[in-house]
Amino acid sequence: MRRVGRMGLRRLPLRGRLALLIATAVAVAVAACATLSWFLVRDQLYRELDRRLGAFSGPPGDPDARGGPEPGGQDGGPLRGGQRRLLLYQRWLEQCSADPVAATGELRPPVPSDVLQLVRADGRRCTVPDGGALTVSAADRRVAAGTRDQAVHDGEGVTSDGSKVAVRVLTRPLRTSDGSRAAVSYAIRLDQVDRPLKDLALALIAVSAFGVLVSAGAGLMIARASLRPVDELTDVVEHIARTEDLDTRIPAHGADEIARLSRSFNTMTAALAGSRERQQQLIADAGHELRTPLTSLRTNIDLLLRSEQTGRPLPPGTRHRLLVSVKAQMLELSSLVGDLLELARPAEREPASGAVALHAVVERAVERARLRGPGLRLDASAEPWFVRGDPASLERAVVNLLDNAVKFSPPGGTVRVRLDGGELTVADEGPGVPEEDLPHVFERFWRSPSARSLPGSGLGLSIVARVVAEAGGRVALERAEGGGTLVRAVFPGSAAEPAP
Repeated sequence: MRRVGRMGLRRLPLRGRLALLIATAVAVAVAACATLSWFLVRDQLYRELDRRLGAFSGPPGDPDARGGPEPGGQDGGPLRGGQRRLLLYQRWLEQCSADPVAATGELRPPVPSDVLQLVRADGRRCTVPDGGALTVSAADRRVAAGTRDQAVHDGEGVTSDGSKVAVRVLTRPLRTSDGSRAAVSYAIRLDQVDRPLKDLALALIAVSAFGVLVSAGAGLMIARASLRPVDELTDVVEHIARTEDLDTRIPAHGADEIARLSRSFNTMTAALAGSRERQQQLIADAGHELRTPLTSLRTNIDLLLRSEQTGRPLPPGTRHRLLVSVKAQMLELSSLVGDLLELARPAEREPASGAVALHAVVERAVERARLRGPGLRLDASAEPWFVRGDPASLERAVVNLLDNAVKFSPPGGTVRVRLDGGELTVADEGPGVPEEDLPHVFERFWRSPSARSLPGSGLGLSIVARVVAEAGGRVALERAEGGGTLVRAVFPGSAAEPAP
């Protein structure tokens, strides 16, 4: 049943669940207040009954008890009301009858109780004329036996007219003139309390039901007003899913949770739009860069195939040059594809935790650069420096820097490589980069006009910038004093190898 209730609750819309939650909370609060109010009123009414019973009962033998003076005392003087009442009680105890007794000309004591009876010490009840009868309880017997001062309790009785009623009973001890113990029970009908309590209960139920209905309506209106931004967010999400329009934005006002959610969603869609734009730009640039080597490669292969198909072989020198060109184009394509794969690799959310000896990476890259520029002089110096990053990516970035320096250096030129205190500098003696081109050197596929005739994809420095950023460093390119280009890459780390 609990699972069925949960499933039914989940089928409700969010505003319905909020309204139901508010109505339930108000219903519980109203029910608690109504129940507490009913019990407080009931307790107060019962206290009033007990006060009335205690006010008009009084010790029967008290000479100051209620009742007016009566003539005919034994000493010739008047009998007080309390004395007369005590005499009547003694007579009724002597003529004890457990059944209700009708009036025989004797008047009841002037006590405004609905039922009045006596209880002997042995627990037997003794009715009085027109006083009705009560069911004797254990507490009443203890009072009559003298082991308890008084007893107050609910009970059942019969009035003088024979009607069964629920009553509130007060029993007090009585001692006759001969020293015998007994008790007197006074009772007031409970219907004068039960009837107002029933009316109060009906009124509280009606007020509670009305309050729950009002709270449910108010909860529904509050839920609608509170969830209106969520509806707007849902409409925007559905619009984006339907049209793939990532430029749509949600108005975000205030500093509440809905506004934070809207701003976070706008940030997410902006990031997705930027990512899609970069992806499309990468595809367009890659297609443009691949078109030239593929066209040249297809042309050379077509010439070789045509010579084979026509039976007219090409001169050995021409054939050799075509094969060399095909190999060069294949190498250029391989390099371009490798660069694209490197750039397409997802960026690391956190820096790699492995320690890398950057000085060793620089030394290996310098050896590879010597093979690519046999006519150049490489002046390299690397002090020990350890960084955290991916070893293969770091070596690729350093090789890209040295390849650029080798490519643009004049024959017999010098390339200076220094690693000191985490700062890697690579300086060449080439033509340098014009000032107006410096802001673009780290963009993908960007190539300066003077370098467009040279082999390369324009992705080398983009890869360098990305790898350095992933290692937590920074890179910059500037014109060197005396001509050429100077690249500075700063890597955070330490001269001592960190503990694993």
